[in-house]
Amino acid sequence: MPEFAAWIEAMLAESVRAVADSLPGRRQDAPAGSTPADLDDVRLTRRGDPDAYRRLIERHQERVARMLWRFSRDRQVHEELVQDVFVEAYLSLRGYRGKAPLEHWLARIATRVGYRYWKEKARRQAAEPFDLEKWDEAVGDGQATASLEPDDAGELLHRVLAQMSPRDRLVLTLRYLEQCDVVETARRTGWTKTMVKVQTMRARNRLRKLLEQSGTELVQ
Repeated sequence: MPEFAAWIEAMLAESVRAVADSLPGRRQDAPAGSTPADLDDVRLTRRGDPDAYRRLIERHQERVARMLWRFSRDRQVHEELVQDVFVEAYLSLRGYRGKAPLEHWLARIATRVGYRYWKEKARRQAAEPFDLEKWDEAVGDGQATASLEPDDAGELLHRVLAQMSPRDRLVLTLRYLEQCDVVETARRTGWTKTMVKVQTMRARNRLRKLLEQSGTELVQ
């Protein structure tokens, strides 16, 4: 299955985020950063104004929801994770000092919530084995990997990464799907930059081993 192995490597090396992102809604290519409206609503929320926090949720829920789609494609679970982020953010809002954009702060909370979900899921049950027959059915005889619809390709990649440990899955998701650099990945996870680099290398090696065990050969 060289086509499959090559496609997986290309997905990681080229960081084609759009292929794995099938969440509906308009995309925002660049974060907007903190706005005066954000800062005002944070201040009002701290004073007990519920409408202010509702505005914060409405302003940031689309980006948070897109991030958490990486962690679960089960609609009910996804909705619960998004809710968990904003509940946790509300309870922690007094600790937000405004030194970084609010959406960066929310991104770190979302990463923590999603990672916690993966770890809890891993403790409950082993990941389902990846079915290579499903890939055969998807690509057919001589069908190019690139011809897959984004939703189908994203689902296949999601299932491949689900075979990995939560820690490996997290670093690959942040580095290659969210297109975070080493500094941003360290900020979201709380790891050192050195740890991010080492963990990325180890995760890629384990992905290569996973594919080899499945009868594929990861090409460079």
